[in-house]
Amino acid sequence: MIRGPDSGRGGIQVGVDIGGTFTDIVLCRSDGRLHVKKVSSTPSDPSQAVIAGLGEVLAENGLDPAGVDTVVHGTTVGSNCILERTGARTGLLTTKGFRDVLEIGRIRTPDMFDLEWDKPRPLVRRRLRLEADERIAADGSVVRPLDEDSVRSAAEVFKAEGVESVAVCFLNSYRNPAHEQSAASLLRRICADMNVTASCAVLPEMKEYERTSTTVVNAFIQPVMRRYIRRLEAGLRDMGVTAPLLVVASNGGILSAGAMAERPVFAVGSGPAAGVAGAARLGKALGEEDLIVFDMGGTTAKASLVEAGHLTLTSEYEFRDGITTPSRFIKAGGYMLKVPAIDIAEVGAGAGSIAWLDAGGLINVGPRSAGAEPGPACYGLGGDKPTVTDANVALGYLNPESLAGGRLKIDASLAEAAISGTLGALGLGLTQAAYGIRRVANANMARAIRAVSIERGRDPRRFTMIAFGGSGPVHAVDLARALEVRRVLIPILPGVFTAAGMLASDVEHHFVQSFSGRMDELDVTGANEVLASLARSGVKALESDGYGPEERDISYLADLRFLGQGSELTTPVEAAQIDGSGLSVLRQAFLDEYARTYGHQAEDPIEMVNLRVVATGRRPNRLRFEAVTGATGAQDMERSRRPVFDGEAQAFRDTEVLPRSALLESSLDGPVIIESYDSTVVVPAGCRVEGDAAGNMLIEVG
Repeated sequence: MIRGPDSGRGGIQVGVDIGGTFTDIVLCRSDGRLHVKKVSSTPSDPSQAVIAGLGEVLAENGLDPAGVDTVVHGTTVGSNCILERTGARTGLLTTKGFRDVLEIGRIRTPDMFDLEWDKPRPLVRRRLRLEADERIAADGSVVRPLDEDSVRSAAEVFKAEGVESVAVCFLNSYRNPAHEQSAASLLRRICADMNVTASCAVLPEMKEYERTSTTVVNAFIQPVMRRYIRRLEAGLRDMGVTAPLLVVASNGGILSAGAMAERPVFAVGSGPAAGVAGAARLGKALGEEDLIVFDMGGTTAKASLVEAGHLTLTSEYEFRDGITTPSRFIKAGGYMLKVPAIDIAEVGAGAGSIAWLDAGGLINVGPRSAGAEPGPACYGLGGDKPTVTDANVALGYLNPESLAGGRLKIDASLAEAAISGTLGALGLGLTQAAYGIRRVANANMARAIRAVSIERGRDPRRFTMIAFGGSGPVHAVDLARALEVRRVLIPILPGVFTAAGMLASDVEHHFVQSFSGRMDELDVTGANEVLASLARSGVKALESDGYGPEERDISYLADLRFLGQGSELTTPVEAAQIDGSGLSVLRQAFLDEYARTYGHQAEDPIEMVNLRVVATGRRPNRLRFEAVTGATGAQDMERSRRPVFDGEAQAFRDTEVLPRSALLESSLDGPVIIESYDSTVVVPAGCRVEGDAAGNMLIEVG
């Protein structure tokens, strides 16, 4: 039961965003008041920061832990597990003759001119990729029955090798899962303590490599995610919080912790997705429905697009080291995840990203980050490498004495020493070296924004940029000018906005089933039967979550492509039943989206590949940004002045520093620095900033 409303508790909702440097906590009371807290992340056990931070914010505001209704959180546990290769020792059981699917992949490279590129190492070693003697035909018929002895033999090998988790992926199991289900059941009986993931339970779709890769990733991170969720739930219970724990999925919706423990592959992009979903909700409330979403955290910067209030979704993406882009044209650089996800481009250029010189003496920034331990040099925690944060401190953009309302002390001399020590050989001087770090970081982040706008055939000049994350508002205007974007929206609580966005999300369940055929020869009756079956599954899932008929929405979609293509576009189906006119509407919707995405159309026949259903439970206690009555952190900032580097004039300018409260329902011209507990907003000369009653700010970029 995860519905949460009217539970008899105190009406308190908690959103938690676990980042690489900070863990952000937003607490929303029933009257719309928000309370925030930033604490340093604890990479060895992320749940420790959550428990400590939540305990602090409850105590500071005199709130009873038993009054918490819901805890929603986004986590980097899955993504860090893949990046650091710290998942479970994993085995793969597959159809005889197909053990090398993971290594064969798409037989492509992300950069055709990089002769030194190495293919990502599979998450399962070859000697742990074993074969079962069975075969299902493409039409679902049994060619060769499952040899259970081959499964038993594989199970003994897995036990002897200390395998903790096994992925089961048989050829054509999306058509007929009987063999896969039998093998998974047999493995569970023989290896009672082993985690077993069957592809038919995670991704019942065609495309053997994508299905195998997704199932393996799920198996690789599942034990780690389960242990983490158990620790977090136990910690919450110990402090008196008995509310259900929800997890943000990569598509921006939320699921129960139990469901996510079974299918953690759906939460690899958890945190960034919540921020985009929250941005779309806020944009609707403010009448800004065409948005470039820019989120800059401590480790990475992310970009996505919201059009007409709708999220941009994809059905597959690759998780990579350093940079992850959703390009449909660049593949094979990472681990394929064929799961519903918000289309997000991500670069390793966050506030903690380390600046370094390459062999040619050029400044580079990232993808390596100082993270929470030891952090940027200016934190005084042992870091001695210059980061983007150190550059911003040296240039005056960030407070040279403290951040987070005084909680985090800053030593500007350490930032200056780190920059000079690493980049001093360039002979630029401290200021120009720091400005060079900032310029390179901005160029890297602009790549992410171009990937979701210009490379998608969208003109960024017609969008408003919404910037958040601890450092997003520090760089937003520079990026807007580079892309000729004229308006920048800084939301309420930008430094913890992702956590707030989680509270604005609804519960979502996604269901998919392969159903192929040319549109002009489609078995309409069969397609409608599949849609009805998926819808029943969606209703059942929402009922188990406690949502009644009046709180449920069922959406229908189809994956379509031109005949012979290898990639699909997900297109909405207008009604639960497809008829002749519905097919015509669906066909035109696909053609329109294809033209927007690729810039042209074709006259080839269109074929259907999959049918999908999204079952949404509308949370009645979901955060509504238009109803927010105020936000508080540890304390308000004080008015002051300090020298801030003006990139246009190439000189320091004495600049007024104001608390965020000074902008409520007022406006002023730049240059000005606006400080709050959770973030710093840089408004350069030539720009005008206006604040509303809730605390949102709109910057007109000159």
